[in-house]
Amino acid sequence: MSDPGIAEKLVEVLQRPDGDLALRPVHTIGISATGFFKPSPIAQNFCVADHFKAEKTDVIVRFSNGSGCAVVHDGWSDVRGMAVRFHLSDGTDTDLIAMTLPEFFAPTPETFLEFAEEAEPKLYKGESPWRKIANYLQLILPARDPYPGETISPDAGAIAFADSNAYSQLGVLQAAQIGAPTSYVRAAYHAVHTFVVTGADGTRRWVRFSWQPIAGVLSTNPAEPPVDDYLRAELKKRLAKETARFSLMMTIGEIGDDFNNSSRPWPPHRKRIMMGTLTLNAVPEDQTGLSEKLSFNPGLLTDGIAASDDPVLKVRIDSYKISSAWRGGAPCPFSES
Repeated sequence: MSDPGIAEKLVEVLQRPDGDLALRPVHTIGISATGFFKPSPIAQNFCVADHFKAEKTDVIVRFSNGSGCAVVHDGWSDVRGMAVRFHLSDGTDTDLIAMTLPEFFAPTPETFLEFAEEAEPKLYKGESPWRKIANYLQLILPARDPYPGETISPDAGAIAFADSNAYSQLGVLQAAQIGAPTSYVRAAYHAVHTFVVTGADGTRRWVRFSWQPIAGVLSTNPAEPPVDDYLRAELKKRLAKETARFSLMMTIGEIGDDFNNSSRPWPPHRKRIMMGTLTLNAVPEDQTGLSEKLSFNPGLLTDGIAASDDPVLKVRIDSYKISSAWRGGAPCPFSES
């Protein structure tokens, strides 16, 4: 287990001044959808977990904006989240939590807390055209102009932290340029941390999971004015007419890959296994009980899938539990497996 003091401090620090203590400190705005997961024919060879052996497993999915702002700004550049709960055949659940960034910002709980403290949103200070030109000449990414009505900068503190801490540079750079998706189901989501899966023959493999949208990735045009609130309505309209699907891809790590540092990417040529297809077909009416009060946790695992020794994964497990209790979420059916 991680240091509970760090986990509690993280939840406190991640609260934004424009957030809401009754809601999540990050990934505050969201919507849930229901559907089912069907494993690929070879999935159970690589992992004996129930949802990779069953013919079909019911799921509930919560999509979200990464920001802790309690006001909807769907068109603003922001990381998006996808939390999936599989309802297993024995009546238990297992979660897979992912985001549109493929890497995390820090390698340890201590550096994660330092990052969160330094990256705390501050009043926006725009750059002059001359400063932007100077940054380009120095191969420095210039700060973007604020959106209409945007007074708090989500990037300035993180960029300053990355200037002095190389491990955070990739994640911060990607987050600063990530843009906005045209739909929650037109983005790719990455579980970031490494997990250990056990195959049918007993072989244990260190892996990372990602969701790839069947419809393809599509972002909004950054040259056009951002629309504040469209993602939830778009998902409702889409699923009322047709289903939306994702492929679950599992990347297998090799010797030399860093299994316990989610801020370091693996080489792009690692073997990937298509583990199954997620189909979403409805948006439930009860978005309070089935979205806002629902408590996901990256440590809610099942036989066949175990957590790696990634220390940030461990502190996130504790932080999710603390956050759920603080906001009055439904108790998480937590498992240490």
